[in-house]
Amino acid sequence: MKRRLMAAAVLAGLPAIAKPVLFDTPEADRILQAMQIFPRDNPWNEDISALPVLPGSDAIIASIGADKSLGFNLDMNFVIVPPDQKKVPVKVTEYPEESDPGPFPVPDNAPIENWPLHKNEDLKALPRPGQSLGDIQRHGTGDRHLIIVDPAHGRLHEFWQARRTDTGWEASQASTFDLTSNRLRPDRWTSADAAGLPIFPAVARYDEISRGMVRHAMRFTARRTRRAYVYPATHWASKLEDASLPRMGERFRLRRDFDLSGFPPHAQAILK
Repeated sequence: MKRRLMAAAVLAGLPAIAKPVLFDTPEADRILQAMQIFPRDNPWNEDISALPVLPGSDAIIASIGADKSLGFNLDMNFVIVPPDQKKVPVKVTEYPEESDPGPFPVPDNAPIENWPLHKNEDLKALPRPGQSLGDIQRHGTGDRHLIIVDPAHGRLHEFWQARRTDTGWEASQASTFDLTSNRLRPDRWTSADAAGLPIFPAVARYDEISRGMVRHAMRFTARRTRRAYVYPATHWASKLEDASLPRMGERFRLRRDFDLSGFPPHAQAILK
């Protein structure tokens, strides 16, 4: 009964979805505004403003680079699929033992990370000027994340190094998350994110920035991490054991005295 009630909450007021909807459209904004992305008490939606500061916090922040500017990439995209989206097999090539089984609702217009081109530190992963989505689905390097949101079934599908081939889709890893549940991946399992976490709930989206505040945790990467993870992460990706390095799943927040007043509204929506 609880699962049915939570699924109903995901669908409440959801606009009709008749075809795959790309992330950079007004239709996607309307759909996402009607969705609850994971339960309100999920770690992604948790208010951490009153939690105590971790001992060693200053050293961890210094290891990342407290005196350096925070970089950003506008390369993460996604597609929203209709209830009747055809499911297709995806061949998992690297982590089949830590992947979820298919088939998956992958549409023909599935966008691969870095499309359309905006900004990425990995210049080799960027598409050539004028390169079509069809070309990018088949060619290119980098993480090549593919994110599929299935609102009608309350599911999120994420892939690492996704690629379309002459015989169908393949990926190095495939993860499915229940958007109505707080259930984690099995302990020490990876995901399309090396921390075992989903990527989509951490993306800062236009629809929420336009409403004045991003009300969920956001994801960032550090060049060096520790061989450890902390809830809700389930996986590490390092051989380093230095306690001054961040664990996968580490939580960060701005200081209470950080002045937001000099930032424009859209930046404040993120910083809040």
